[in-house]
Amino acid sequence: MDMSELLDLNEYKTRIADLYDRRSSTYDESQWHEQICQTLLAKADIHAGQRILDIGTGTGHLAIAAARAIGTEGQTIGVDLSAKMLAIANQKIATLGLTNILLYHGDGENLTFPSLRFDRILSANTFPWIENKAVALRLWYDLLEPDGLIGIHSPADTAYVGNVVLRTLFARYGVELEFSNRLGTLAMCRDLFANAGFTDIAIATEQHGSYIGLDKAASAWHNLSNLLSDPTMDFSTLLPPVRLAEVEAEFRVELERRYSDRGIWNDLTTWYVIAKKSH
Repeated sequence: MDMSELLDLNEYKTRIADLYDRRSSTYDESQWHEQICQTLLAKADIHAGQRILDIGTGTGHLAIAAARAIGTEGQTIGVDLSAKMLAIANQKIATLGLTNILLYHGDGENLTFPSLRFDRILSANTFPWIENKAVALRLWYDLLEPDGLIGIHSPADTAYVGNVVLRTLFARYGVELEFSNRLGTLAMCRDLFANAGFTDIAIATEQHGSYIGLDKAASAWHNLSNLLSDPTMDFSTLLPPVRLAEVEAEFRVELERRYSDRGIWNDLTTWYVIAKKSH
C-alpha cells in the first residue's frame, strides 16, 4: 500500500505535523502517553489474530503493544502525520524484531484500504486533533469488520491546569490557544459516535490527576508555542510586549489563587470511548 498520496496536507494538518516533529525527540520522556495507550488497549478487547488500525501512531506505544497482543497471525497498521515520530517508532520495531506491524506516513482522515477491513480501530492521544470528527468516524466505521470495535481516548476540556488557565486568559484578547478541538460534553461525544453509525457506545471516565507544584503548573507558559493556533507565529505580533507581560502576571496570579498546602490540582480527566459496528 502506497500511502504517500495522503500527504497533501492543508495548513491545519501541516501545523500538527510540524508540532509533533518538533516534539518527537522528547515525546517518550513522558510516561503519561504510554499509560494512556495501555489503558485504551486493555479496554478494547484485543485477541490473537486480529487486524488492528492505529490512528496517530506517534512513537509507537499503542501499535507495538497491540502487535504483541495479537501475535504473529495478526497484523497492526499504524498511521501518523509526523515523519519524525514514525522514525522513532520504526527504530523500536526493528530493535524488537516485530514482523506483524507496518507503519505509514499518512493522514488518518484520508485513508484508502481497498482490500482490508479491521477488527479494531484505535486512537490514543490523537482524536482531539482530528479536523472533521464526524466525517472521520464515518470513514473508520466503513473500515471496520462487522462487530468490530473502535476505541478512542480524549482528554476532557478540563484537563491540564496550566493550559486551561492560559486558554481562558488569552481568549480575553482574541487569541486562540490549543487548536485541537475536544469532544465537549459526554452527551455530545455519545451523539457524535451514534451519528456515525456506532452502537453499544461506552464512555469510561478516569481521573489521572494529581497535585503539582506551582513551578510545574507555571511551566505551561514556556510551552505557548505548542498551544498557539499557528506555532510559527511570534506572540509579539498578536499582543504588544506590555500586554503580554500583563497576561503572564495574570497567569501567575491565577495559579497562586489555586494553590493549596498540597499544591495545585492538575485535572487529568480522561475519556475512553469504546463503540461497536453492528452487522
